Amino acid sequence: MSENKEELISKLDLNGYLEEFKSFFSRDKDIFLQGDSSLHLKRIDELCKINFPQIPEVLNLDKALAHLSKQGVLHLDEIYEFVKIFCYFEKLKKINFGFNLDSWLEKIQLSEEILELTLKFDDKGELKESLDERLINLNTALRLKNEAIRAEFKKLIYTKSLSPYLIDTQIHFINGFEALLVRGGFNHTLKAKIIARSSSGGFYIIPLNIENLQDDIEKIKNQKEEIYYEYAKNFSIFLAKNLPFLKFINSAFDLFDHYSARVLLAKKRDYEFILCENSNEIILKDFAHPALENPKSISLEFKKQVLIITGVNAGGKSMLLKSLLAAAFLAKHLLPMKIKANESKISSFKEFDAIIEDPQNVKNNISTFAGRMLQISKLFTKKNLLLGIDEIELGTDFEEAACLYSVIISHLIKNKLKIIITTHHKRLAMLLAQNEEVELIAALYDEEISKPKYEFLKGTIGKSYAFETALRYQIPANLVSEAKKLYGEDKENLEVMVSKNINLELELKTKLQNIHKKEQIADEILQNLKEQKQKQEEKFKNTLRELEFKFYKAIEEAKKTINLKDIKEKQRSLNKANELKKEIILPSIKQNEELRVGDFVKYEKIKGVIKAISKNEALIECEGLNLRVGLNLLKKSVELPKKSSKTNISVAKPSNLNITLDLHGLRSDEAISRLDKFISDALLAGFDEVLVYHGIGTGKLAFVVKEFLKAHKSVKSFSDAPINQGGFGAKVVRF
Repeated sequence: MSENKEELISKLDLNGYLEEFKSFFSRDKDIFLQGDSSLHLKRIDELCKINFPQIPEVLNLDKALAHLSKQGVLHLDEIYEFVKIFCYFEKLKKINFGFNLDSWLEKIQLSEEILELTLKFDDKGELKESLDERLINLNTALRLKNEAIRAEFKKLIYTKSLSPYLIDTQIHFINGFEALLVRGGFNHTLKAKIIARSSSGGFYIIPLNIENLQDDIEKIKNQKEEIYYEYAKNFSIFLAKNLPFLKFINSAFDLFDHYSARVLLAKKRDYEFILCENSNEIILKDFAHPALENPKSISLEFKKQVLIITGVNAGGKSMLLKSLLAAAFLAKHLLPMKIKANESKISSFKEFDAIIEDPQNVKNNISTFAGRMLQISKLFTKKNLLLGIDEIELGTDFEEAACLYSVIISHLIKNKLKIIITTHHKRLAMLLAQNEEVELIAALYDEEISKPKYEFLKGTIGKSYAFETALRYQIPANLVSEAKKLYGEDKENLEVMVSKNINLELELKTKLQNIHKKEQIADEILQNLKEQKQKQEEKFKNTLRELEFKFYKAIEEAKKTINLKDIKEKQRSLNKANELKKEIILPSIKQNEELRVGDFVKYEKIKGVIKAISKNEALIECEGLNLRVGLNLLKKSVELPKKSSKTNISVAKPSNLNITLDLHGLRSDEAISRLDKFISDALLAGFDEVLVYHGIGTGKLAFVVKEFLKAHKSVKSFSDAPINQGGFGAKVVRF
């Protein structure tokens, strides 16, 4: 796993989850699953429904394969690792999994020679004795020698002459040899070889007759090793001839190991799998980050390019950011998670990046803000990247940072990056809220219990709760009161009003988008109606031509009777004319189905619900539009039409607001700031017109006010006030 990926995993708090996932692997490998994710998921789904045999632990065989490619000889232990893979696939091929897994397993053909090789080893990985008579004889001799050694030790332990020198009656295993522990002077009664000293001053000895037996055992073991090498050489030659198959089945084993680990973790935690889509959307339904214990599930739609999460510190913003990134990361690697997969949607991203921790440290000698600028500078060349930035203004003045990041984010939007941002300041949210590719979301905080709700309100800006938090943690009320005064009630009110204004504008923008969608739907319906009208007119013309031709034939047949003299011939001609007339069937309005108010119906491509019926027509509602259609043209529909969305707007109006504003004696910049706030408040309060006093003086202030009113998009018109209300020194502003 690359260093960047490990760093990302750590930032997203996924270490514990991935350690648990890797514990299900047969052998260590990267978590990435190469190939067609859609096909992998189909196989995993089939595997989830079956109890399959436990996958054996297998060593990494890359070195063994490289050794075989150079005609090297593998040890029997290495060969047995291949045998374990062969045996496991032999078991799998006997199970009926489903179409996708069975089709894959059919490609893994185990030849008779391969299966014969598996029969040459026992369950412990040792070569079966029955394969070679030499092994049988050597194992028998080995057993007899070991029995002779045990018998000799037993005899010596109970020898009276040696008994005074024995420290204990145990047989000790020292340096790979069996030995006795004796005191000094033992050589008077026994010829032995000293192999070690004990901590108490004793001697570990091997009696000479036992040493001879042990030498015999070593010779027997060497003979066995020669036979094992002979078999290992022959097996290696066979495996080298089948090297392409070995590489294939080794890779297939890793692939099934990926499937197995994912399925076992999903079953253990009751998790689901979700397949990435090319939609540029992240829609989570009941998702929970795997690092959380007893988590509260979140549901969220992130359809645009930038999501700004605002709210109080420790309000759950960072956890939401990590959850969004973690869900996308897990989906890319087809790893199971707690989520309603059938109601969720996650886009496929090529790369992920998270700017979460403080980059400042002693080693890199860099400030927090400079570190973040360094990280962000590397993003301008990236494509198809999901980026998370936590507490974006960290390390510098938030006002300056908001302006800088506003420009940077706008540029990254053009590069099609998808970005999640958290902040407890409002300035950046206010600057970016006008961009159509930016979504706002507020993390809700329970002030009473001082904990985040882990709930999120879309389309609004969260509150900071700075003063409330200070009071809760026993900061004296008089100090908080002074801080409020220093902050300024006007500024606090301005932020509230601006937040409401932004929220109102966002809701109005949503409403306009819905209206635009309705217009598009109306255009589509109108086009469908035009096409259907043309079809009906063409059908009518064809029917008319057919009827005219049939009437013509009948009339012509009747005319023949005039020239006929024979009565019988005249009668036959009239009969034929009558038959032709009877064949003419006039079109009539038929109602095949009984339709009632409330029925879902369709008219060609148009679908809707019947609201009223009168005579031969029905009034149907389709996508919020009402249409009158003939009953004979309608058919019942089993599909329900999509409901048109409604936008409800509720904005609290400011109270105690005056309709006049006096700017006398103020500097131009201060006057414009107050005028801007005054107009925002007046708009929210619902005033149609207000009066602004600027005075005459040098005319500078009057000019600035006039230019500002000209540029303000919410001001419809303005004019000098009447003489009794200030005249040239005041302006009447209308909205």
